[in-house]
Order: sequence, then C-alpha cells, then structure tokens
Amino acid sequence: MKQQIRIFIGSGLSLLLAACGATPKEKAHDAADLQTPVEITFAGHKDMASYIDLNASSAYLEKSNIKASINGYLRDMKVKMGDAVNSGQVLFSLVTKEAQAIGNTINRLDPAFKFSGVSNIRAAQNGFITMLNHQKGDYVQEGETLAVLSNKSSLVFLLDVPYAMRQNMISNTSVLLTLPDGEKLNGLVAAPLATVDSVAQTQRFIIRVSPTHAIPENLVAGARLINLFHSNAVTLPKSAVLSNETEDEFWVMKLSNDSTAVKVLVKKGMDDGKEIEILNPIFSPNDRFVLIGNYGLADTAKIKIKK
Repeated sequence: MKQQIRIFIGSGLSLLLAACGATPKEKAHDAADLQTPVEITFAGHKDMASYIDLNASSAYLEKSNIKASINGYLRDMKVKMGDAVNSGQVLFSLVTKEAQAIGNTINRLDPAFKFSGVSNIRAAQNGFITMLNHQKGDYVQEGETLAVLSNKSSLVFLLDVPYAMRQNMISNTSVLLTLPDGEKLNGLVAAPLATVDSVAQTQRFIIRVSPTHAIPENLVAGARLINLFHSNAVTLPKSAVLSNETEDEFWVMKLSNDSTAVKVLVKKGMDDGKEIEILNPIFSPNDRFVLIGNYGLADTAKIKIKK
C-alpha cells in the first residue's frame, strides 16, 4: 500500500514538474511569435509654413472737409450720416441771407438777373459721409465745414506689429485678412510708418485691399503672416510621430523589414495639425513607418502589416 502511494505521488510530481518546466519555454516561444498588427505609411514632401496671427483695423486714410462756398443758410441737405455718395453728387444747397430775407427763388427773380442766391455743393469724389456738423436751416460762414467725406478708394487696414517681428513683415508681401463674418481679403503690405509706439513698441504697417463692397471704418480683422516657410519639406502624418510625456523627445517606428519595426529618434519641425516636418534624420522615399498601431511598441517590435 505504501509502495502504491509512493508511486502515485511520484507520478504526480513528475507531471507537475514537467508542466511547470514547459510553461516558461512555451510562453517565451509565444512571445517571440507575437506580432502587432499595424498600418504603414511613407514619408512625403510638401511645402510647410508656420504663421503668426495678429489683428488689423480698417481705416480711411483720405478724408476731405466739405465746406460752405458762401455765407448763407443751409437750405437743403441731401445726405445723412453714413451715406455713400458719388463724385459730382449734390450734397447741400445754400441760400444767401439776402435771398432768404426777400424770399427770392429762382422762379421769382428777374430772368435778367443771373444770380439766384442759391449755391449747390457737390462731392468731389466717391466716398462716405462720416460726419455732419450742421442741420437744415443753420446759418454758416463761407469756408465753414459742413461735413466730412471719407474717400472710398483710400480704405486700408492698419496692422501694428511688434518691432522685434519687423523682419517677418519685410518677408511678407501679401497678407490674408479674415473679417468677423468669415470673409477673406487679400492685402498687399505697403511701407511701414516711420514711427513706433513708445509704450507697446509696435510699428504700424499699411495693408492695401480692394474689397467688392463697402467696409466700415474701425472693423477689426484677423491678419495671418507667414513666420517660417520651408519648400519641399520631408513630412509624416501626425499619428506616425510619437513623443514622451514632456514632449521634448520624438520618435518614429521605422520598418527594417516586413515584420520588424525599430524606434528612430527624430527632430521635429513645423506642425500644421495633420503633417509634421521631419528635420533629422533624412529619410528616403522608400522608407516605411508605422502609422496605426505604433503606440506602446518596444524599441524593436515584431509587427504584422495589415493588408
């Protein structure tokens, strides 16, 4: 009986030892054969640019004072504040105090008398009435300002740029302006003004535009300037570039063959939200990189490319 118990216990221990001895080898073998399914991509080439966003405000550089041509009463006003006017359009009618006093009009004066006592004042250019200084019936002196006319063709946007960024403006000959309603205007950068704000240390640049409709003064638009521009830069999709928690180290998983990916440290350049510029190392067009499935891979990992 004791002999049978010994044989039973010995057999059980042998089986247990055999099972325990096989498990690490099997696990190591399974781990060696474990392949992570991934999707791959190739390096591309495209122009990359980074931008600086500032604000610009609209302004009319040319404003003219519409003045009374005679001493007299403001008989008629044909415009109001904000009206758009055309060159040659009658804006005001003045009547002399003598004609006003005797009640003369064009129809009641002697036809032989060429002066009617009425003087019409016309717009000298296209523009907008931005100020009215009098109302109908006021008595005005010759040369007194009746209204202010902003020249329609003198519309510009004024952009205040930190002086430290002056070189960025010099390299930008054009600027994209975005109005609050989403409309976009292409602007040409003119020469800067020869003054700098003493407190903000900003220099004012004039941006000329050609809108298809009237734009009010003091409208604030977003101005996008090119900060850096690299033509034909080497790029990878953003999901192909990994980083550590502090984002001071970046790497990609580059395929060394169809079943192995290795970690390669890279120097990151510009990022447009979809593509990332790779400054270093230089990759060839045939190099393959893990696009999806790269997160958490070891420095050297077994992979399986999804078809």
